[in-house]
Amino acid sequence: MIELIVPEAGESIQEVQIGHWLRAEGQWVEKDENLVELETDKASMELPSPAAGLLVKILKADGEMTEPGDVIGHIDETAEAPKEAAPVQEGKLPPPLIIAPAAQRLLTQHGLQGREVKATGPDGQLLKEDVLRYLEEQKGKAAEKPAPEDTKQAPATKTAQATATEKPAPAETPATTQVAGYSQTEEIVPMSLIRRRVAERLVQAQHEAALLTTFNEIDMSAVMDLRKRYREVFQKKHEIKLGFMSFFVKAVVESLKDCPAINAEIRGQQMVYRNHYDIGVAIGGGKALVVPVLRGAERMSFREIEMKIADLCARAASNKIRPEELEGGTFTITNGGVYGSLLSTPIVNPPQSGVLGMHAIQDRPVAIDGQVVIRPMMYVALTYDHRIVDGREAVTFLKRIKDIIEDPSRMLLEI
Repeated sequence: MIELIVPEAGESIQEVQIGHWLRAEGQWVEKDENLVELETDKASMELPSPAAGLLVKILKADGEMTEPGDVIGHIDETAEAPKEAAPVQEGKLPPPLIIAPAAQRLLTQHGLQGREVKATGPDGQLLKEDVLRYLEEQKGKAAEKPAPEDTKQAPATKTAQATATEKPAPAETPATTQVAGYSQTEEIVPMSLIRRRVAERLVQAQHEAALLTTFNEIDMSAVMDLRKRYREVFQKKHEIKLGFMSFFVKAVVESLKDCPAINAEIRGQQMVYRNHYDIGVAIGGGKALVVPVLRGAERMSFREIEMKIADLCARAASNKIRPEELEGGTFTITNGGVYGSLLSTPIVNPPQSGVLGMHAIQDRPVAIDGQVVIRPMMYVALTYDHRIVDGREAVTFLKRIKDIIEDPSRMLLEI
């Protein structure tokens, strides 16, 4: 019997939450097949099977807490592979049943195996709707069975009294309410550890810091022109597209040099000024928004910034960001514009003192030299901790970013 052990996830990680099992008890698993998603307060990771065998026991269910080194399941490597998992004539394995995460949660909650439910999703995927339909069918079959004789003869008062004293259903099961002839179904799932930590830190920032936001707008014409002129050359030489984020990372670093308080933090009764620029870049995807850090951004070229961000985005989508990559940022950039946000007030990531919010680029009429012209404009927002950053510094910082983006040659001349 092989034990499934929670791996170490970094020196500061003492608590791990079971995200959801990708396989259920009694299912055959292949070596290196991902069995379960684990979540820490900083990142998510997948635990692969150390050997081929039968998953005979799950010791920790979805949402339960555990620690590095704990045993969460057992695999019987001596079990005989089922026929459907055995090699076929051409030496290929048939495709395994793919179970959607929401479907797997329902299967685990109700003690079901994926093979019991008919899958109707694309490429034979088992969907949450398939499991819900199966549960409704089983409920209907149970209702069709004749009730025991003593239940038939039970007086109405006894039935009402029994109903009133019944315990409510566990929170983990879907709740169904009949309203005006149709049912409303809710799925109650545990809040992930990373989402809980994000919530705690956001509330912490709101309560402990004196947050204030200032705004400006940037004419993106120059940067868009530059990208258009050198897009093909840049991609051919560096094998990566030239995006907007590298311009903003460069502009932020230069602006932080002019306004060092925004790159500082408060530690107790002291203010700590950092002479390095480790820029966090908020990335969506996977389990939650994560903010991996570009370390030493002041030493990075456009190519290095674009390559690093592309790598981080790919790994964030598959929950492969390492916890240490999320630590130690001195300032954060978040781009809500990729989701269509026109304007927002980002929240500082403690213990940092500032965060820059980028937004959608829209063609808008602006007045230039007494003429109304249409330009691609972007609103930007700087939220800062007023305990350490004065309003003058915040406005100067944001204006500096505007000047650099509207005239990128400033970065070369350092003016």
